[in-house]
Amino acid sequence: MSALALRPSPRALALIVLLIAACVLGLAPILVRLTQTGPAAAGFWRFVFALPLLTLLASREPGGIATPSKWALLAGLFFALDLSFWHYGIVMTSVANATVLCNLTPVVVTLFGWFALKERPHRLFLVALVLAMGGAFAMAAGADGRQGTNPPLGDAFSLSVAVWYSGYFLAVKAARATAGAMRVTFWATLLGAPLLLIVALVLGEDIVPAGPAGWAACVAMGVMHVFGQGGVAWALGKLPASVTAVTILIQPVIAGLLGWWVFGETLTPIQAVGGALVLGAIVMAQRSQRASTALAAQPAPNGLK
Repeated sequence: MSALALRPSPRALALIVLLIAACVLGLAPILVRLTQTGPAAAGFWRFVFALPLLTLLASREPGGIATPSKWALLAGLFFALDLSFWHYGIVMTSVANATVLCNLTPVVVTLFGWFALKERPHRLFLVALVLAMGGAFAMAAGADGRQGTNPPLGDAFSLSVAVWYSGYFLAVKAARATAGAMRVTFWATLLGAPLLLIVALVLGEDIVPAGPAGWAACVAMGVMHVFGQGGVAWALGKLPASVTAVTILIQPVIAGLLGWWVFGETLTPIQAVGGALVLGAIVMAQRSQRASTALAAQPAPNGLK
């Protein structure tokens, strides 16, 4: 069998990169709790330590860093709002709840594409979306309710993130039409860093980590950001935004398992079933996209186009 036959298709490669990136991003809520800083300050350090590597990688893309598009800057604004609310949600509720609720993004992205962009989703995708949301809510409802400093407020903050993350997704998708993944991620990160610092200062957070362990967590968040968000941005240039949004729902599954392992958070049977539903929905969403592609490739009746 030739090496060419073993090479994955562009779509399969994009899906593999997306799944790896989503798993990497599953580390985020764990690292936020280990930074020894305030929630918004943790996001600030995440961006600061990501920028040197992003600068190197973006400069190697065709056209270099160049001038940012309005979409890349808008992505930075949405991502700063996303991290501000999400990081507070992480410390107020469980890791699983915070990650699941903020990842209701597929609903917002799909509805926007359907009504604003006239991208009618395949029926199988809608089934997958319902299944994914059912799994997400099962993971949130299955928590024991005693995790975090203020679970109701933390859940509310995490839920609001779905709007900000959807805006980030759609802005990155638009920016990727004219720029490479790392350039888009670089400019979004560069704009987001000072915004997060302002939020941290206004709220009187602890800005500087208390010790070496906190600094190590901040550095790890920067590396995670480059490969996690960079991978998602790259995949958004190859895959539909709605399918990408459903696929990254593997992130709360990874985060829930890590929360159970690192912090001893209870992973109840209901949450385990919810995680299985999410994984099944991801597979179904990919099948729906292949079905849509095959349908679009069929010739119109009587040769009409």
